[in-house]
Amino acid sequence: MIDLPPEELASVAADAMDGKQGRDIVILDMGDLLGIVDTFVIASGASKRQVRTLAEEVDGELERYGRTPLRLEGMDTAEWVLLDYGDLTVHIFQPAARDLYSLERLWGDAPRVSWAPPRGADG
Repeated sequence: MIDLPPEELASVAADAMDGKQGRDIVILDMGDLLGIVDTFVIASGASKRQVRTLAEEVDGELERYGRTPLRLEGMDTAEWVLLDYGDLTVHIFQPAARDLYSLERLWGDAPRVSWAPPRGADG
């Protein structure tokens, strides 16, 4: 296992989703607000298929760092998929579910972690 801090793992997850056209990717530092998780990554996919693809991509990339989810929920309906890595939780929504649950508003006091999509060859 490659030991990366939660914020770096969050960037790996965010980069993985960006590479599969994940939308509106946000990283929140939850450390001071929740004692059970350090970082949230929140993203949207346009369809059930894309939400599943994003989740599979995150899982595959984090596995390269020796990380497997302690819990994986929501793949059957793919409205909201949650990948729980203990110190990092990844939330992937379809747009309507993201609007409904509005985690960014619910956790509005959480600082946003600086992250920018990696520049591709055409970017």
